Amino acid sequence: MVRDGYYYALGLCVVAAVAGWLAGPVYAIVPLPLAAFFLWFFRDPERVIPAEAGAVVSPADGKITDVGTVALDGQPRKRISIFLSVFDVHVNRSPIAGVITKVEYRHGHFRNAQSAASAVENEQNIVTVEGDGHTVVFKQIAGVLARRIVFTKKLGDRVERGERVGLIKFGSRTDILLDPAADIHVSVGDRVRGGSSVLAHLPPAETAGFASASASRERETR
Repeated sequence: MVRDGYYYALGLCVVAAVAGWLAGPVYAIVPLPLAAFFLWFFRDPERVIPAEAGAVVSPADGKITDVGTVALDGQPRKRISIFLSVFDVHVNRSPIAGVITKVEYRHGHFRNAQSAASAVENEQNIVTVEGDGHTVVFKQIAGVLARRIVFTKKLGDRVERGERVGLIKFGSRTDILLDPAADIHVSVGDRVRGGSSVLAHLPPAETAGFASASASRERETR
């Protein structure tokens, strides 16, 4: 259980008690179910983290809404987008083991997290992790209901694959950007679980470096 759930639930229980005392028990009916909902929403289940080499695990629970290619700093990246409804676990986890080399918080809109524009326009926290010769970027993106993004790590921290790194409160989106050489294992419509679902496999660093160099040479000859 994320401790925020206790704060929300306790506050609503106090509201229910005061309402029941001042106006009668019937007025406690609404706050108490809401308190139970917050306790359920902020659940934080344990997960079995895959151990195979090169595995990239999902940073969040939810539904895959997009698998494609985008540009990041002028370079192509494979992107996997995950939509989190209010019924999903909202704890975020690191997709790979490595060191956090960049954290960038961008203020923005709170629009529908399922729209393509939300990846750029919505409020978001962008985290870069480097490990085993690879750079993986994941975004915590706010949605219509999400008004707070929590990130519990800091620049320079070492994280393990599947380690808890924060959460997004209420409906939201998480994007993960991978090397072009990544072997994607999910499709649009798939449901994934943070820390335990394998989204892709990254090749050994030397293989990825060769593929990247080959791609660069190909672009230069065009």
